Amino acid sequence: MSSPIVAIAADHAGFALKGELSAVLMDKGYQPLDLGTDGPESVDYPDIAERLVLAIRDGRATRGVLVCGTGIGIGIAANRFPGIRAATCTNATMARLARAHNDANVLSLGSRVIGFEAASDCLLAFLSTPFDGGDRHQRRIDKLG
Repeated sequence: MSSPIVAIAADHAGFALKGELSAVLMDKGYQPLDLGTDGPESVDYPDIAERLVLAIRDGRATRGVLVCGTGIGIGIAANRFPGIRAATCTNATMARLARAHNDANVLSLGSRVIGFEAASDCLLAFLSTPFDGGDRHQRRIDKLG
């Protein structure tokens, strides 16, 4: 059985944290699909978000992780696309509830606002939490599309 694939991408501000989180993914049995950027040179976060969205939409990954300075801009960029529910989280509770209640398929993190430990906790909560489903949550998600 192959490892679950999680797409991961970052702009220049999130480049270092992306590398650290890729290691966490591998350690936990996931296969990171690294979609860039590949260094600290300035790039535009909407372009990076689009790479990840396309990987999810074409089935190369079922979930994704985006990192920029705050997690806000790159998350907004991802949410422009139908079927993407990116949640910017700063702690594991937010990540868990984003999955359980909102069926978030993209986790957005800010390298300048949380450290590695908090980001790792968010990532692990995001990956281990199933969607609660049910009429109440699904009804609300259906209204997003």
